[in-house]
Amino acid sequence: MKRLIVSVLFFVVLIPMIWVFVYKYEGNKPVVDIQLPSLYLKKSYEMSLHVTDIKTGLRKIMVSIMQQGKEKVLLERQYKPSIFLGLLSDSKTIKDSFIIPVESWKYGMTDGDAVIRIMVSDYSWRGWNKGNISYIEKKVIIDSKSPKVSVLTKRHNIERGGTGLVIYELFEENVKSGVTAGNNFFPGHAGLFENKNIYTAFFALSHLQGPGTQLSVMAVDMAGNITKRGFYHYIRDKKFKTDILNIPDRFLERKMSDFDVDTKNGSFAQKIGQEQENPLLKKFLYINSKVRKNNVETILSIPQMTENKKYWDGRFLRLRGSARRAGFADQRIYKYKGKEIDRSVHLGIDLASISNAPVKAANSGRVIFAQSIGIFGNTVIIDHGFGLCSLYSHLNQISVNKGELVQKGDDIGFTGLTGLAGGDHLHFSMIVHNVFVNPVEWWDGSWIKNNITSKIDFVKQMSN
Repeated sequence: MKRLIVSVLFFVVLIPMIWVFVYKYEGNKPVVDIQLPSLYLKKSYEMSLHVTDIKTGLRKIMVSIMQQGKEKVLLERQYKPSIFLGLLSDSKTIKDSFIIPVESWKYGMTDGDAVIRIMVSDYSWRGWNKGNISYIEKKVIIDSKSPKVSVLTKRHNIERGGTGLVIYELFEENVKSGVTAGNNFFPGHAGLFENKNIYTAFFALSHLQGPGTQLSVMAVDMAGNITKRGFYHYIRDKKFKTDILNIPDRFLERKMSDFDVDTKNGSFAQKIGQEQENPLLKKFLYINSKVRKNNVETILSIPQMTENKKYWDGRFLRLRGSARRAGFADQRIYKYKGKEIDRSVHLGIDLASISNAPVKAANSGRVIFAQSIGIFGNTVIIDHGFGLCSLYSHLNQISVNKGELVQKGDDIGFTGLTGLAGGDHLHFSMIVHNVFVNPVEWWDGSWIKNNITSKIDFVKQMSN
């Protein structure tokens, strides 16, 4: 009987006491997950906090920001303890989440270093019933001021499809800056001047952007503070001609048969016993739309490999002895047997002289692309520095390799009819960052002096 009573006491009293002891003295700290959008605190700033304690449950949370001995409590939360020592699973809070605004400018804090502190405790009996405590500190930088920008160039005349240049000075480091033209952004580059705080930004208007396009210098610091500084400018409108291109069967037979469109090749084959449109015409329409779009996107991504170095000097060379066959931004209407079948925009100038004519580098630079690409055929792209590039397409032969430095007038290839070219010619384009621009400007020494080099010389004299 005595043994039975001892056994009952053991199971009824001692085992629960051991369980309570183990449960309430657990040593796992609460799990804290804090997400800071940036280490730089600007005026509009929110941090997210997620806390978990699956054992004894959350006891207390405190979040604060401290700077130079001054502390501001951002969040303080006390949770109720579990009922009956946690025997009821729904009587404790095991997790919680918060979005916490941090408005340091309201707390009398100044720009500079600060610390965000997070303390989370649970209902463990450890630490003389203070619980397990998770303590985290995050160093942050308060930055509530927008970056200062000073535009150094005075006049900026540009036309639809043309190029412009803005030179400006920044007054803090780690700032992303450049020129916005509508929704397009052209990054600024240091390196043209001894003063590393002076930036150069070539920018452009596409053939679709004319008077009314919003232009400004934009600077964004590490905290996300934004400055937009307008500058004096005049935008001249320009009209581009419309060209009608008739697509004969002999062109389709000559160009489409060998044009590789990878896995789509088989879909353009004539099916026996089935009436359908000319499969070569169908292939042409696919190439002239889908392939053209993909090729243009690839081409316009390449100038982002630009160097912060001015390689070029003076006006750009034009293919010697050549006649213009198509102009920049010509609106092309394609017709087949008198019926309109497609439209596109010609984003360069076609120049033709003799067959297989030698092609020279229009100006000095580094070759950043030298291979075949879709409708452009054999193509060379030369980086002239600061986001300015020249492009040479439909080449019969390429004479340079990617990475080579070339001087103005060096041989880079020979004209041809690779890609979608209907006859032997050179397709020449100028690109600013990710926009095709009118090459005629860059063939004009007076335009370059008035719009580009005079500004550079002015800033150099001013900064000396």
